[in-house]
Amino acid sequence: MPHGPPPGRAPPPVSTRGSCGAGAAAVAAGRYASDLALKASSVRPLPGDPRLTVHATGPDRITLTRSLASLRPGTYGMEGHGLHAVLGPVLARAPHTADTVVRRLERIELGAPGPGARVRLTPALHRGTPASALGLDHEDVEIPGELGPLPAWLVPAPRTTWVIALHGLGTTREHPLNVVPFYHRHRIPVLVPAYRGDEGAPPSPDGLTHLGDSEWRDVDAALRYAVRRGAREVVLHGWGPGASMALRAAAESGVRDRIGGLVLDSPVLDWEVTLRNLASARHVPGFLVPLAVRAAQGRTGPHDDLLRLASAPGALRAPTLLFHGPEDAIAPWEPSVELAARRPDLISLRTVRDAPHAAMWNPDPTRYEESLRRFLVPLL
Repeated sequence: MPHGPPPGRAPPPVSTRGSCGAGAAAVAAGRYASDLALKASSVRPLPGDPRLTVHATGPDRITLTRSLASLRPGTYGMEGHGLHAVLGPVLARAPHTADTVVRRLERIELGAPGPGARVRLTPALHRGTPASALGLDHEDVEIPGELGPLPAWLVPAPRTTWVIALHGLGTTREHPLNVVPFYHRHRIPVLVPAYRGDEGAPPSPDGLTHLGDSEWRDVDAALRYAVRRGAREVVLHGWGPGASMALRAAAESGVRDRIGGLVLDSPVLDWEVTLRNLASARHVPGFLVPLAVRAAQGRTGPHDDLLRLASAPGALRAPTLLFHGPEDAIAPWEPSVELAARRPDLISLRTVRDAPHAAMWNPDPTRYEESLRRFLVPLL
């Protein structure tokens, strides 16, 4: 006998309550996870490095919890609640325990790092403005941006080739102050802008960072401002998404002919992989990471393949110095290697080991700045 509803009667409706509820839950979970990965905040610490405990301090040294972060070579900032200090290298001859490491304490700029303080290391050495942190005269200026005025510091100097310095994730425009003294010694004006999502700048319309995909238009505004102020050529120096913004501007800005060179530190060249890394580093459960990627793509729109865009014939015309390293757990190093291999006529890659994301200066500032000097000589 055939089975089915009696003639003239429709089959009973299939309940979709369970599937709709599961779909809504997945959307909500993906949105939550994408918020964790991409919520725009320049004061939000970059994930990945552990919080460290201060065990002891002395006149010129500090004892910290032993970890990969506290053992890194070079010079770093140290931040905690009401605290900022600058740490030098590990003191190899100082007495260490199995659980601690002793570093040189260069200076304390804010607070007092007493035993038990919880701190983290940061690539940014300085707090304040070029005047208060470095003793350099500067102008506080406003750049007319797409979303509204962008605050910026302008450190003047005699040359007509300018540098625009673009900070990256988890930092503010204080991070580029690491290299401002180098540029000032070489008489190069430096413009250090805030961009959308930064304190004092217009917010991103969706509250998310786009890892440079939309923020690059604020770089275009900064370029136009520099040209109006007398820059004949501009070198863009960016970190992380700031480096990606520089690449996008070099390919798409209406005044890209004024870009004489690019300095890229840890560029974000693979948007999806960086998003996955950010989600994982911010402790998004593994099963939610694919949902975070889909949700972020739905909220921020499609993202161009920056590696393809930057290496396309004619897209990149400016000499480029690229700093990156294999220990970058946020923006993978391999795409930088590939980009340099695709454009050996324009790109010089400096591989920096034992450095986290956007901290290629910190392990050896002298070597980094010597590479900068050699790169800049023919551009000035």
